Amino acid sequence: MAEFIAWVLVLAIAAYACAGGTDYGAGFWDLLAGGAERGKRPRWLIDQAMAPVWEVNNVWLIFILVIMWTGFPMMFQAVFSAMWLPLALAAVGLVLRGAGFALRRPSRRLAQRRLYGAVFAVSSLVTPFFLGAVIGGIASGRVKVGTTASADAWANETSVLVGLLAIAATAFLGAVFLCSDARRFGADDLVDYFRVRALIAFGAVAVLALIGLPVTHDDARYVWDGLTGGWGLLLIVLAAVCGLATVLLLLRRSYGWSRYASVASVALVVGAWGFAQRPYLLPTSLTVAEAAGAAHTLRWLVIVTGIAIVLVGPALVLLYRLDTMGELEELTDADTRAARTPGDNL
Repeated sequence: MAEFIAWVLVLAIAAYACAGGTDYGAGFWDLLAGGAERGKRPRWLIDQAMAPVWEVNNVWLIFILVIMWTGFPMMFQAVFSAMWLPLALAAVGLVLRGAGFALRRPSRRLAQRRLYGAVFAVSSLVTPFFLGAVIGGIASGRVKVGTTASADAWANETSVLVGLLAIAATAFLGAVFLCSDARRFGADDLVDYFRVRALIAFGAVAVLALIGLPVTHDDARYVWDGLTGGWGLLLIVLAAVCGLATVLLLLRRSYGWSRYASVASVALVVGAWGFAQRPYLLPTSLTVAEAAGAAHTLRWLVIVTGIAIVLVGPALVLLYRLDTMGELEELTDADTRAARTPGDNL
């Protein structure tokens, strides 16, 4: 049961990484869109594309945290003791990202829109970087049971590299998604705009991955060995194939299939990381069996997880499907005025 729950945790992290590309990547391109006039069209598309689904992605994050503290309490304690600062900064980024995005849209003054837009965009860099830094610290073996908080746990070569890879990967996913969204919203002028940026982001991912070869070899040797052999190597090769397939599909302007290929490439990398760490949750100090909670707790967690997948999974799939098909419509000013009650004016 412990290993099953551990793989559920890996799958949830993969789902969050892929779904997070919807808004983190969009925030990255929002930041680089330019001034008010130049960036008006890209930011309009980002607002339209993100509005129905941006907050749904946090369901995966909550799911991950519940599995960690219920199924693997020793791991949860070790990670949050050693990494409380980057995790706190990531949480602040999540809150400010949501607030900036939500408050920018109804704002009418240019100065306010710029302020809230800057908060949204910068937070979309902060959150994936620090979440990636935490993963890098774990992969490099710097987090152990009893480890006290220190800068070395997350401000090291592997952590910085994984943090930058997280930003580049979400930017890649975001640009690929926005290519398809541009066609869906009839913004033909933005299709090539985001296609070029998706190709640039993929190049950044490839460069960072090459830089990571000597870094992980020296600084995260256990994970390096797992990624260069067995299932880890197989999934890395498949991820590279899916990444190259995404580039080919973008060049051929097949934007629907490019979404699936890009998601597969990121999900496979997360899966490879899971295989590379086996049998450890915290290399090389805490195995899955050692970190597991009580047997009856794991049994109930399996049951509750199954129920959650049955109840929540289809709803999320339906939401994403309706969104990509353009079936979801935002409320207009006329709709919101019609829904008001007398007390709303107080």
